[in-house]
Amino acid sequence: MNDDIIRGRRANGVERRGFLQCMAWAGTGLLWSASGGTFSSRLLGQDPAPKKELAASTLNFVQISDTHMGFKKAANPDVVATLRETIARINALPEAPAFILHTGDLTHLSAAKEFDALEQVLKECRTKQVFYVPGEHDVLDDEGARFRERFAKGTVGSGWFSFEQNGVHFVGLVNVLGMSEGGLGVLGKDQLAWLAKDLAPLSAETPVVVFAHVPLWTVHEKWGWGTADGARALELLKRFGSVTVLNGHIHQIVQKVEGNITFHSARSTAFPQPEAGKAEKPGPMLVGADQLRSFLGLTNVRHVENSGKLAIVDATLAGN
Repeated sequence: MNDDIIRGRRANGVERRGFLQCMAWAGTGLLWSASGGTFSSRLLGQDPAPKKELAASTLNFVQISDTHMGFKKAANPDVVATLRETIARINALPEAPAFILHTGDLTHLSAAKEFDALEQVLKECRTKQVFYVPGEHDVLDDEGARFRERFAKGTVGSGWFSFEQNGVHFVGLVNVLGMSEGGLGVLGKDQLAWLAKDLAPLSAETPVVVFAHVPLWTVHEKWGWGTADGARALELLKRFGSVTVLNGHIHQIVQKVEGNITFHSARSTAFPQPEAGKAEKPGPMLVGADQLRSFLGLTNVRHVENSGKLAIVDATLAGN
């Protein structure tokens, strides 16, 4: 992780209210683009944008999530292959994204060889700057020490950090420590105090992107799909005109808009999970091998400046 980028100071750049308000549902590797005060997204496998559009872009980044290196069960016996498909889509973009956000569960059992495997596969990606937050599978036996040593150098506490890019303030939070199996995520008072201090100098006009593994809002409490003290973090974010919260954990697309805060959960690159409450418990969902890539899909949303319309297109790794 680039220590020069991780800092609590603001950088020069464009600041527009609503800059990220029309961000799309996050899928398995989705390209975000900011230009002229508007934000759009495009599937990694979609036809390239026109050159004039690319020239106008001021910020492009990709979110991936829940790679689960080391998982070998029937739900997907080759998680490396599906991650490589996502990387191939990133590499095929006509313009390399500025960075990648990985929203947790890099590994399945937090083993050193699994972290090694992820690093090796990501070397195939031409975008080298990656920002990580841990999932609960990354902190199983050492409270995240192995994760932090490799992927969170220069961060604060158990791996919290923020950085500025093109006038946008990004905040990476850790909400998987101190949670019981199947329980809600936890931020803790120390991290909340740090967040309040981090946000305090920012103008309300500053676009903010927050990313964490477990959703900050409660999707399904019985399954632990939420953060017990997430409301306290959201209260700190309410004064900003444009806030986008990205997460993983639930391996499916879920969207919620609450005031100026828009929530997006990402699909996994590894395996699907059942919809909330539609199974006895969460976990890898077995589907036919010929159907797997249709569950590891992508979603595209494009917002055209001054059009007042939001175009949404769903697609999958299967290409349909």
